[in-house]
Amino acid sequence: MEALLGYEWRSRLTAAWLIGVDRRERFRARIGDLLLASEVCYSGSAYCFTLAHFGTHADAEILTAYLDHYLPRTDLHYDQPAALGALLRLDALLGTRHADRFTEPDGLWDEWVKGVGRLGYPSHIPAEQRRWADLQCEFANGWRRL
Repeated sequence: MEALLGYEWRSRLTAAWLIGVDRRERFRARIGDLLLASEVCYSGSAYCFTLAHFGTHADAEILTAYLDHYLPRTDLHYDQPAALGALLRLDALLGTRHADRFTEPDGLWDEWVKGVGRLGYPSHIPAEQRRWADLQCEFANGWRRL
């Protein structure tokens, strides 16, 4: 897995999904580092899935750090929607409210959506991002039962 995480986006995406489905939590720090670095496109959503599927407070901290760093950047459309969806899922599972400060009216999420909207990106609704994170984790749970 470590070798796959060191290559381009396709191998990183594949590795992240395999790590997430199998809940190989020993890769948590590496996944968190890759998410925060945002070096390549497309793989970040898989990192967010992995953290959502791990389902711990440590994963919520990583996602919170990512959103703290990238939501103020209204000129960047990276993996903010996937990160928020994963964090909302974790809040529901853990009984926490980490995402509240991002999603309050006129908060960081609204400002980011307005900013990337000016760049032509679609609006992202938090509840829809959470639903997508739930669907991915349910899909992974189905694979684990086989």
